[in-house]
Order: sequence, then C-alpha cells, then structure tokens
Amino acid sequence: MTQSPHAHLPATLTISLWDFSWYTRTGPGEPFADLDRAFEDAVARGYNTVRICAMPYLLFGSGLDTSRLRLRPLGGDYGQRMRWYDVGGVTEIDGRAHLRALFEAALRHDCYVILSSWEYQQSPSFAEDRAWYDALMAVEPERRAEALADALADLIDFLVVHGLDDRIAFTELHNEVQGTRLTDGLRGEDRVVALRPRLERGLARFRERHPNRPVTVNYAMVPVGSLRGVPRDIDVAVFHPYVYGVLGELIDTFAIRDRARPFPQPRARRELLRPGAPDLADWVPPERDRWRLAATTVGPREIYVHDWCDPVKWDAWLYERYATHRLAMEQKLVTWIDAAADWAAETGVPLVFGEGWIGYTPLHGTFEEGPVGAAFCRRAVAEAARVGAWGAVVCSNAAPQHPMWQDIALQRECNAVLRG
Repeated sequence: MTQSPHAHLPATLTISLWDFSWYTRTGPGEPFADLDRAFEDAVARGYNTVRICAMPYLLFGSGLDTSRLRLRPLGGDYGQRMRWYDVGGVTEIDGRAHLRALFEAALRHDCYVILSSWEYQQSPSFAEDRAWYDALMAVEPERRAEALADALADLIDFLVVHGLDDRIAFTELHNEVQGTRLTDGLRGEDRVVALRPRLERGLARFRERHPNRPVTVNYAMVPVGSLRGVPRDIDVAVFHPYVYGVLGELIDTFAIRDRARPFPQPRARRELLRPGAPDLADWVPPERDRWRLAATTVGPREIYVHDWCDPVKWDAWLYERYATHRLAMEQKLVTWIDAAADWAAETGVPLVFGEGWIGYTPLHGTFEEGPVGAAFCRRAVAEAARVGAWGAVVCSNAAPQHPMWQDIALQRECNAVLRG
C-alpha cells in the first residue's frame, strides 16, 4: 500500500464522487438537500472521502457575488434523463457558506474531501446566467491552470480561517485536464503532452502559496503512450480508467460522438430510441438557455441520445454484444491499472483512481449497476488493491445522485476490499 502524503489522512481513501452535484442538487427532496444525511449514508456504505468540484474560480477568482448563487437545470426537459444533469429545479445558496457547511459536515462524520474543479468542463452550465462561464472564458488559455491554482489557494486559506483545512485529502487543479478548455489553443494531437507546461506553471503557482499541501491534476482514462506528458512533480497520481469496450462500440455504431456522420440514423431509431424522438436539431433548451450548450463539453448528440433512448433497448444492445468485448475490457482495465501503478511507483507518489470503470451511460440505464457492471466493480477494486492504490471509487455511479447508491451491499463489499 502506498503511504498517504500526510499522517493524519486515512491509510486508504474510499471515494464517492459527489462532483458538482453537492451544490446543484440541493433543493427539497434532492440528494444533497441534507449534507449530514449524505455523509451519514456515505459512511454507512464504507466511504471516508468525497471528491467534489469546489467551484474554486467562481468562489475565489471570478469576482462575482456568490452570496445568492442561483442554480438551475439546463432548461425544460433538456438533459433530464442524463446522469449528473438531471437537476430537479432552481435553487439558491450562499456559495462560500455552502462550501463551509460541506466541510463542517465532513468533520462531524470523520470524512475527507478531494478538492477539484469541473469549471472548464460543465459546472457553469447550471448557473442562473452566463456570468460564471464568461468569467472563466475571459482568462487566457495559457493562464487558466494558474488562475485555478490561485483560486484554490484562496479557497484553502478560507478553510484555514474556519479550522477546516485538515479535512482536505489533496487538491486537483482540475478534473480530466486533457478533455477540458484548459487545452484551448494548443497545437498537435497529443493534448496530454502539449498541456504539460501549462499544468506545471499552475502547480508551481499553487506551491508558492501552499508548499506543504499535496497538489496534482488528473487525467481521463490512463493516457498510455502519453504518460511522459504527466508532470513529474505531482504529489498524487490520479487517473480515471473508463474502459468503454462494448459501450464504445455502441457510441461508434450510432455516431454519438462523430459529427462527420449522420445522426440519428434510422437504425438508431429502431434499436435505441423511444417512439416520438424528435430530430437532433429540434432537441435544444429554450432560447434563453441556449448559451448552456457552449458551457458544457458534453456534445448535443450525447445529450440527445441519453434523453431519448429507451433504457431497456440500450441495456439489451450492450448485453447482446458484451461477450465479444469481455476479455478485451478486462485486459484494458488491468493494463491501464498496471501502467498507472508503474508510473506512480517510478515517480514515488501515491496512486488514486478518482473515477471509472465502464463509461458514461444514461441515467435510467442499468448496465453498470447490473450484474456485468457489479462484477466489473469488484474486479476493478480488487486490481486497485492489488497494486497498492491509496484510493479508489467503487464506481463513478456509486454516489447519492445516482440509482446505484441504493446498492448498499455492493458498496460495502468493494470498500472493504479497498481497505484490505
């Protein structure tokens, strides 16, 4: 087992992915309406750590007044059948007070928090207006990692004032950096390698303010073949092994992420979609909410197919083809975990899998919650434990905002494996 960066932190981080949902889903009946209840349920499932978008640039870099921060869905029914996007209604919070409340609840329940940001991916798309998004985009791409570092340093200073900074497990400048607007303006196809100088400047800026606090960035997938682009001075190696496999075949077959091909195809209407699905061009938010499409990196095809698929058809399509992908998916998982562990060992830093395992499925699809997905969770956490990972998720969908939260037995079982 890799040692944690600080003695007061747990020997193993059992992580639940609360992302931006801990502030977008706070209305009556929503999963984070009661933060104490959310932490209580997490501890009952074997978790000791939550990973969040701490909205650092909004709260401490944008200059915007966040004392009455209004958050809302994308507009109408748009995105309401997507994981992470099915916000129930308009809510209003004091942003900094809500952050403090989260850390106070973490302290009461003896839990820890991984600080991160999804702001250059989708967090601002849930705001009442576009001021947050515009503030982010006004930062020159070469400076965005440094701007996040400054904001996170200020956020930590805020926690220090309130005596809550010991709840921080570690800090990430941003989530899945190579798939974000941190890469704007970079040349070349290998974004992991091209992004490294920007990230190194951001890490250096953070350390000027907090030299003794572990800081890192994290990567979508495990970028095998580009690991030379990961900064050598990160304090935690964080990767997200989404293997896709059979899910990748579905995405490719129906051109869900390939804008060069027609969509939706007649085959998609037969094999995936619900009756009455509109044309793609007609499935958009109301006019006043259209700006939100630019504020999220999830493409309109993916939103459309998640909103309009028949989840039974979706699951059946995957189950029918899974056998031809099973071995390759397991091999990719093991290869990626081994490669990540090797990089962490050679660099001398602890290893964390902050997300994973199969991929992005519709809210009401059950492939990752069902027998195949559950078996994959068991295999993944066993592999993470085998290589001595300091922390891992049971699954990205094992969190209060997802149906998988109700599978208490699986989460307890997997977290027990992670803890050894």
